[in-house]
Amino acid sequence: MSRPLPDRVRVVVVGSGFAGIATAVRLLEQGERDLVVLERGDDVGGTWRDNTYPGCACDVPSHMYSFSFAPNPDWSMSFSPQPEIQAYLQRVARERGVTGLVHLRTELLGARWDDDAQEWHVSTSRGDLVCAVLVLGTGGLSDPSVPSLPGLDRFRGTTFHSATWDHGHDLTGERVAVVGTGASAIQFVPHVQERASHLVLFQRTAPWVMPRRNRRISAAEKALFRRVPAAQKLARGGIYAVRESWIVGFSNPGVMKVAERIARAHLRRQVPDPELRRVLTPTYRLGCKRVLLSNDYYPALVQDDVTVVPDRVVEVTERGVVSQSADGTRTEHEVDTIIFGTGFKVTDPPVAHRVVGRDGRTLAEHWRGRGMQALHGTAIAGFPNLFFLVGPNTGLGHNSIVYMIESQVQHVVEALALLRRAGATAIEARQSAQDAYNARLQEDLQGTVWNAGGCSSWYLDAHGRNTTLWPTYTWRFRRQVQEVRPAEYVLRTADAARSPEEVPA
Repeated sequence: MSRPLPDRVRVVVVGSGFAGIATAVRLLEQGERDLVVLERGDDVGGTWRDNTYPGCACDVPSHMYSFSFAPNPDWSMSFSPQPEIQAYLQRVARERGVTGLVHLRTELLGARWDDDAQEWHVSTSRGDLVCAVLVLGTGGLSDPSVPSLPGLDRFRGTTFHSATWDHGHDLTGERVAVVGTGASAIQFVPHVQERASHLVLFQRTAPWVMPRRNRRISAAEKALFRRVPAAQKLARGGIYAVRESWIVGFSNPGVMKVAERIARAHLRRQVPDPELRRVLTPTYRLGCKRVLLSNDYYPALVQDDVTVVPDRVVEVTERGVVSQSADGTRTEHEVDTIIFGTGFKVTDPPVAHRVVGRDGRTLAEHWRGRGMQALHGTAIAGFPNLFFLVGPNTGLGHNSIVYMIESQVQHVVEALALLRRAGATAIEARQSAQDAYNARLQEDLQGTVWNAGGCSSWYLDAHGRNTTLWPTYTWRFRRQVQEVRPAEYVLRTADAARSPEEVPA
């Protein structure tokens, strides 16, 4: 039996993945008890609850892809598999007192700021409530993106996205189409190939694939980390330093030629056929798209029961998928099942269409034509008392997003402390500060491999603007958000007539 939602609460956190759990933990540590966590799923975990496809695992080392305040000495592998990450998040939520705050199967339908009352009116699938502060911890990889292909609705077979894997559907002996060659696809393709009678992989752009240096963590290492926590902290620091050094290459595309030699050698070793190797060789700088790690992706593609189609998908028929080559030739591929490994709605998140700010416009309307923008990727002009975790330009191409989340949560804590000290009812990013911040950020992105690497990626929005990635060292992000600068924000209170007035910080 679901617990009823409160009518009014001070803080509403949306989402119970890494971002939502980290926020709730820190607020509890600060003495905040008047909060709830809204979760549309049937358990905590976010991305790591939803993505259960075969082979799902993290591509950031385990000791770095975890909370700094909750180290786990028992990771089984250097790169954690999905079930372990999900179990870790469940444990942290339980041990840190978050589980009791979570309302499951409660989807955010809308949120509207009431400027007279200085509060958020939140609508959910289980009722409405009012809050003073709204924290969006929905993440960038929460809503699957399925292409709008002509004829998809008339396909007689089975279709699903990798993030909503149909475990009840047996692929054994089937002809299976996989659309997409991103981070999820390279993990599940080898498993699908083992079961399918034939696999057709539709590759619009060949990814760069590096060797995956994965290994089992020994019992001795686990024992050491349990008995000497400082040893695990040291290991985490070493991983952080190595991953952080990668920014040198991402900031200077020419340097990536060295890494490309490793990737090309990996391809040569695993793909002996020169024609297939040509098809699988990227034509852009390594790093322009997400760098993928795998030891079994290429070996799966060289099997006789796999066809790699380097053409775009243009249509779906009752019996299969139609591709079109560069010269206009169309080919129909008969299949029984279509699996989409086509990523997520990152640059146009659905939650942005559900949140209405001070001027009556949605977040998506504010961003229309200019792309996602926020101050420090966290606070947004026109949206008082709203904080967006894993917001615009906080994603990473080189290190752990958990580090960025913890940095943002610290910023939220500091912002709420400033709000209390000032005796104000609302804190909002100043438009001029937000504009100046994003101008600097976009300037820093120019010349990076993500912008100038010669590819089109999900890092870029429909206008070719990079609104997803942080351009430099993560420690610089943490340094700039660890304090809240009052000059960057507007603090407001409401007088007896409920007319908002600005107050000094």
